[in-house]
Amino acid sequence: MVLASGAPAQFQRSNLSIWATTSTGESMDVVSKEVRSRMMAGIRGSNTIPEMKVRKLLHRNGFRYRLHPRELPGRPDVVLPRYRVCIFIHGCFWHRHPECRYATNPSSREDFWRTKFEQNVKRDIKNRNELLQLGWRVFELWECGIRKPEAEMEWLLKAVSDCNQQYISWPTVPAVTSS
Repeated sequence: MVLASGAPAQFQRSNLSIWATTSTGESMDVVSKEVRSRMMAGIRGSNTIPEMKVRKLLHRNGFRYRLHPRELPGRPDVVLPRYRVCIFIHGCFWHRHPECRYATNPSSREDFWRTKFEQNVKRDIKNRNELLQLGWRVFELWECGIRKPEAEMEWLLKAVSDCNQQYISWPTVPAVTSS
């Protein structure tokens, strides 16, 4: 076997596991399909750490909400019916937060990942537009912002009840200034 760099070796370490590379440069997983399936099944889609952090902040401050309602497009992570607010808590990697350092591209199976990410982004836009058409306000909170100290999320408490904006994405992409 040959590493992608061309140096002979048995294994190449990836973020999640060990991958072997064939002489043609194709990656092959060194764990069985069953083990890989079990590993992928462990990746949560709801009740994630960032989601729990937002929910605790809201609940501690007196906001009551519903979780993942099936009747709304995209099954928002948190819904505050009293304020007509849907909150999506997006992972930067899976939902492609623009210009974010966590929105990296895997080096293996590039076509597969590009297609997957494009589908995720299109679905997010479609769900957001449908909710806006139904009269809901939509807040997209990104994982990279939620990782920061909770004090930086205090704006959310005021925005839920007082904000007139129909759509908020936080943190926003920093503006690039030219000199």
